[in-house]
Order: sequence, then C-alpha cells, then structure tokens
Amino acid sequence: MGINPFHVMKLKYKEPLLLPKTINSSDIQAILKMAYDEQNKATTQYTKSQCNRDVAVLELLFATGMRVSELCSLNNADVNLSARFIRIMGKGAKERIIQLTNDEVITTLTKYQKQDRELDESFLRNRDGHRLSEQSVRQIINKYAKKANLKMHVTPHIFRHTFATLLLEEDVDIRYIQKILGHSSITTTQIYTHVSTKQQRLILEIKHPRNRMTIH
Repeated sequence: MGINPFHVMKLKYKEPLLLPKTINSSDIQAILKMAYDEQNKATTQYTKSQCNRDVAVLELLFATGMRVSELCSLNNADVNLSARFIRIMGKGAKERIIQLTNDEVITTLTKYQKQDRELDESFLRNRDGHRLSEQSVRQIINKYAKKANLKMHVTPHIFRHTFATLLLEEDVDIRYIQKILGHSSITTTQIYTHVSTKQQRLILEIKHPRNRMTIH
C-alpha cells in the first residue's frame, strides 16, 4: 500500500475577516429624529403608545449596544430608571449591568414605562400586549431608516456595531467595550479595531502636518 502524501501535509484554511457593517452617528441621529417626529405627530392613544415603544426600542439599542435577543428578553424588573441602569441577561446566562447616562433617553423610557403595563412581565410589547419579537424590532428599525432616506439596510446588529465603533473612536479602552457588549473574549471585541482604521485614515488626512507642507 502506497504512502498517502496528504497524511503528512499540514493545511491551514484562514477564513476571510468579515468586518462588521456600521453607519455614521449622523445616520443614527437621522433615524432617531424620524422616530421622534412620528411620536410628536401621533394623535390617537394607540399611535402614541406605538410610537413611544418604537422610540424606546431605538434609544435602548443605541444607548446600550445590546443584542436584539437581549433587548426582546428585557422584563420590567430589568429596567430601573430611578437608578438609571438596565440589567441584561447575555449569552451563557451571564448578567451585566449597563448604566443609562442620557437624560433624554431616561425621559423617553419613563414615558413608555408609564403606559399600561398589563399582566405581561416583558418590557417591550407588541400591539397585542405580548413580548416584542426580534422580527418586529427589525421592522421598526427598517421603517425609520427608510423615512430617513438611508440607502443601507440597517439591522439591530448594525446598531450594536456602530455603538462599539463610535466608542472606540472616542478612545474608550477596548476592555471596557468588551464588558459593555458582553463579549466573553477580547478577541471578539478586537474586530472593531479594524473598523476604526477608517477614522484613523480620516484623522491622518486632515490632521497630519505633512499634508500642509509644500516641498517643491
């Protein structure tokens, strides 16, 4: 029986690095503005309650960077607005606390929280009073992204990636971002350092003194 040369060959297949898609902070602002505009235009109690819910969904995603599954799993007991924090149950039943530091976000969530809580323990609910689904969250984002005339298909994960990337660009230590996102390994969080090279290029183009020098 001949020797199979493949037995002694060591092959490594390196999967291509898929950088997370993000949007600009101005795009996030445009989406939020569309949601608040709809909220201000609402006339009936039903449309007001739905708009309050939609704004709460968008603000929570951007304020915390949580996963859509974590968002939909939030219960009333997890949202402590007087103490200004959210308790999130992440992957592997790992609990983390995220502080809410923006007054407008607190005001928005308080307005939504004051709506009829009914008997359902879930914080975010659909029109029937049951727990909001992940698909419904995607539809909410898509609705206001279209109203903001964004060409890119915006998903809950893009909100999460944008949250992380913007923090990194503000020089937040990657270990803090890891903890906020609920990553068990820093390796997962480090992918955002690749995304921030876009900002690095922009900084070097605008700020580097060599670009203001004329040699010839």
